[in-house]
Amino acid sequence: MTRVVVAPDSFKGSIVARDAADALRQGWLSVRPRDEVVRRPMADGGEGTLDAFAAAVPGARRMPVVVAGPDGRDHAAQWLLLPDGTGVVDLASTSGIELLRGRLRPWDADTRGFGQAIAAALDHGVGRLVLGIGSSASTDGGAGMLSALGGRFRDAAGRPVAPGARGLGEIASVDLSGLRPVPAGGATVLTDVTNPLLGPRGAAAVFGPQKGLDACAVASVDADLRGYAAHLAADPSVGTAVDPDAPGAGAAGGAGLALRAWGALLVPGAAEVARLIGLAEAIAGADLVVTGEGAYDGQSAAGKAPAHVAALAAGAGVPIALVAGRIAPDADTSGFAAALSLTAFAGSARGALDEPARWLHAAGAALATRRS
Repeated sequence: MTRVVVAPDSFKGSIVARDAADALRQGWLSVRPRDEVVRRPMADGGEGTLDAFAAAVPGARRMPVVVAGPDGRDHAAQWLLLPDGTGVVDLASTSGIELLRGRLRPWDADTRGFGQAIAAALDHGVGRLVLGIGSSASTDGGAGMLSALGGRFRDAAGRPVAPGARGLGEIASVDLSGLRPVPAGGATVLTDVTNPLLGPRGAAAVFGPQKGLDACAVASVDADLRGYAAHLAADPSVGTAVDPDAPGAGAAGGAGLALRAWGALLVPGAAEVARLIGLAEAIAGADLVVTGEGAYDGQSAAGKAPAHVAALAAGAGVPIALVAGRIAPDADTSGFAAALSLTAFAGSARGALDEPARWLHAAGAALATRRS
C-alpha cells in the first residue's frame, strides 16, 4: 500500500485548498483504491487559511460573525476556534479582494471587517490569535482594523476620517490608547510577503495596481502611508514597534505595519501553517507528496505554500509532485518528480478555471496511474 500526502494551496479564484485536496484524493483513489491518501490542505495566510486549520485540527469549530465587508456592506463571515483556545481569523474572508467580486474600490475598501472578526474572537475569550493577512482588498494601512479594535483616527476638525486609502491623507491625530490588548498568548500573523510599507517595493507600488490604483494614485497613497506611519509612531503607546522598513510592514495594504503596532508578531505564513497543522509529521513515512496552486511561476519559490511543502518533502527524502492550474514558462519545476498543468488537461485556461475539481480529479488519477 502506498501512502500519499496531498497538500495543495488554494487555486485562487477557482477552488479552495480543502476542495482541491479532496478532488486530488478522489482521483488517486479511483485508480488505486487501497492506498492511504492523507489530506493536509495548505495556506500561506491568504484565501483558505481557515479551511486548512479546520481540515487538520480535530475539534476545530467555525464561529459565525457578521462584519462590514471591504465595500462597507454587512458580510457573513467566520473565525475558527481551536480546541486549545486559539482563535484563527483571516483577512481574506472578512476584508478580502474576492469579496468585491471584481468591483474594485481602491480608495474606499478597508480592513474594518477583519478587525471586527478579531474583536469577536477576543470577546469569546481566546487565549491566542493566529491571523492570516493575504488577499487584501484595500490599501488602508490597517487603519480600519485598528479602528475596530478601539483606535481613533481624526482629521483637523476632530472628526473620524473616511474609511480606506481615502482617509489616510485626512489624518491629523491618532489615539491608540483605547486599543484592545493582544491576548495573553500573543498574536501570530501569517504572511507570504516581506515587502516594506513604502517605496518601490511598498504596499501601494507593488499591490496597489492589483486593487485598482493607477500610477498617480500609487504615488499619492504612498505619500499618505508615510504620513500615517509617522502618526502611528508618534503615539506613545506604540513607539518603536512602527517601522515602515520592517519586512512584511507592507503586507495586506499596510495591515502588516498596523498589526506590528498592535503588538502582533509577523511570521512566514506557509511555514507556520505547516507547523500548526502537523505537515512534517504527516509527510514522515509517506511515499509521495502532492502539492499545488493556481499559478506556479517564477515567484512561487519565494515563500509560497508549494515551495515550503516541497522543502519539507525534500528534507524527509520523499518525492513530490506538483499540480497547478497553469505552469508559467519561467517556473523551475526541476525539483518535482512530476509537474502537471490543469490547463493542459482541460485544453485551455478557461476550461481549467471553469471545472477545477474535474481536472484535479483527472490529475490525481494520472499521478496514480504513473505509480501503478
